[in-house]
Amino acid sequence: MSGTTATGRTLRAGLIGVGAMGRHHARVLAGLDGVELVAVVDPAGDPAGSAPHDVPVVPAVSDLVAKGVDYAVIACPTALHEPVGLELAEAGVCALIEKPLAHSVEAAVRLVDAFESRGLVAGVGHIERFNPALQSLRQRLEAGELGEVFQVVTRRQGPFPARIADVGVVKDLATHDIDLTGWVTGRDYASVAARVVSKSGRLHEDMVAVVGQLTDGTMVNHLVNWLSPLKERSTVVTGDRGCFVADTLTADLTFYANGAVNTEWEALRAFRGVSEGDMIRYAIQKREPLQVEHERFRDAVLGLESDIVTLRQGLRTVEVSAAVLESAHSGRTVDCAPAHDAAAV
Repeated sequence: MSGTTATGRTLRAGLIGVGAMGRHHARVLAGLDGVELVAVVDPAGDPAGSAPHDVPVVPAVSDLVAKGVDYAVIACPTALHEPVGLELAEAGVCALIEKPLAHSVEAAVRLVDAFESRGLVAGVGHIERFNPALQSLRQRLEAGELGEVFQVVTRRQGPFPARIADVGVVKDLATHDIDLTGWVTGRDYASVAARVVSKSGRLHEDMVAVVGQLTDGTMVNHLVNWLSPLKERSTVVTGDRGCFVADTLTADLTFYANGAVNTEWEALRAFRGVSEGDMIRYAIQKREPLQVEHERFRDAVLGLESDIVTLRQGLRTVEVSAAVLESAHSGRTVDCAPAHDAAAV
């Protein structure tokens, strides 16, 4: 811990899981202002030495709870999110749960109910919301800089991560794109059609192509895979005035404007098309998204106004990802229009 928060209170935090993502959480928690990392939970111990040297590693969640913590970060495998989250909720401990919220819609619903019924602060680690390029993009869309939005296209591909064994590419990676698309546009999914393949010999799918539609008619395309040697993280939003391209690997945001070019060619005068205009790459302050995510959640636990990804928002992403898999397995378009008021989540 370094320093204290504006409230003068120091929060006691724990971390569950020190795998590939957990070690990054450990690093941030160890230096987070106003937070003391009191223990790490991992039944396997910490053979890689990911936990800070002065923080004890304990085998069970109950050992962490016994130390008295205000909140915990759940960074264990997705299949364990539900039992670990329910144990924390029962103990009255707030939780930041890595994405996806749970391995199934039913499990996600049980987690939402467990934390909400006890009035506990809980959030989901959809880290792309804190990417500087996407935060700038969202602000510009809200300001109407693109005019009417026509299409959102995301590409998220790269080599297979050996650490992932319990879920496929839809729940592990495509949930990023589902969440960020709804968040940057302020719209929800109405329907999805998807195809998946499995080429790596694993139980789950390792490539998915999705075509979807948002509730306002915006077209959505997601291409996600673990089969490419090229690592790519791209979000392109096209609209009436041009398109934004966000590269979330570099946190760059570029705008390509529709040019205003007059033509004397009579046959083209009636065509409402586009032409190449100015290109602008914005200067953006680039803070580490994980650091920002932790600061926002810390503030929420302290009772300060803070923008976190709520469990209900995380549940909605799990619902849409389930619809993607249903479409892929059935070969048909699946209606996934929200049954709730999107503004309420």
